[in-house]
Amino acid sequence: MKKLSKFVVASTMLLSLVGCSSTSSSDECTLTVSSFQLSEDIVNEDVIKPFEKQYNCKVVTDLGNAADRFTKLQNNPDSGIDVIELNQSTSAQGYGSELFEKLDPSKVSNIDNLISTAKAYQEANGYGPAFVIQSVGIVYDKEALGFEISSWDDLWKANLKGAIAIPDITTTFGPAMMYIASDHANKDITSDDGASAFKALEELKPNIVKTYTKSSDLANMFAAGEIKAAVVGDFAVPMIQNAANSVSYVVPESGTYANFNTIDVVASSKNKELAYKYVNWRISKELQSVTSKSLNEGPTNATVELSEEDAQNKTYGAVAQRAKAIDYTFVNPLLANWTDQWNRLLNR
Repeated sequence: MKKLSKFVVASTMLLSLVGCSSTSSSDECTLTVSSFQLSEDIVNEDVIKPFEKQYNCKVVTDLGNAADRFTKLQNNPDSGIDVIELNQSTSAQGYGSELFEKLDPSKVSNIDNLISTAKAYQEANGYGPAFVIQSVGIVYDKEALGFEISSWDDLWKANLKGAIAIPDITTTFGPAMMYIASDHANKDITSDDGASAFKALEELKPNIVKTYTKSSDLANMFAAGEIKAAVVGDFAVPMIQNAANSVSYVVPESGTYANFNTIDVVASSKNKELAYKYVNWRISKELQSVTSKSLNEGPTNATVELSEEDAQNKTYGAVAQRAKAIDYTFVNPLLANWTDQWNRLLNR
């Protein structure tokens, strides 16, 4: 009996360390993650399945774009979502509200390994960490143009008339385009709430063929010869190059603007212990060493080492060092007004 008792105790301890046990309720064994509707097969294989195996649980995903998923959570905070992945602009809307839980760093050991910009961002707001860093650059067809693009100012050149596409103001890098335009005007965007940026965009307008909302559109436009250059997030570069292998990608030496994808524990989650484990997994060296390649995600874990080939088209190394942050506490209150001005200027 003593031997049997010791076996039962040991088995129980093992199951508690692994995760959900066979006697746990299905709710305790299920983690619901709200995430982006991108590369679902790869995410399932590289992100979800290993986590399920390690913690003996089931991960259910709720997929869609960031704005729609955030609005859905706002309208129904008790929807059963345990963890939510958002872009930086959208997650900032939830900070200071009761939607997300303030992060307990003691439950996320990998937080100590974040790159300096991601660590500073998390410490400043106190919520979930960034698990991806992306930045914006220029993809262009050198052969079709007949010259190289090396700076943001090149986009305003007269010989690019009717040749470029830029991200719409409503997309992840729409606000970055406002910052780039303001930089072209040699004006700090926070000093005039974007007025100079709109003047610069008006000067750029003859060169703009399209303000796009889907980066997949760019692949088709390059392939069809409809555009010769575009401002684009680095995550979309491989897809564009697969469709138009003649295009090159450049991040100007003057710098770029970064976007973090963040991951937060939802305040109403009934399964926070497992939710914290998922957050920790998302910023682990083990996972990011894989997803930096399979999903073209710039790693936020500083211990991830990429070869020169694997670092191409990612916010990593020298590119990450010259990536500037966008202040969404400044941007978000202005966004509705900016969107209205943008549509009247560029989308009529």
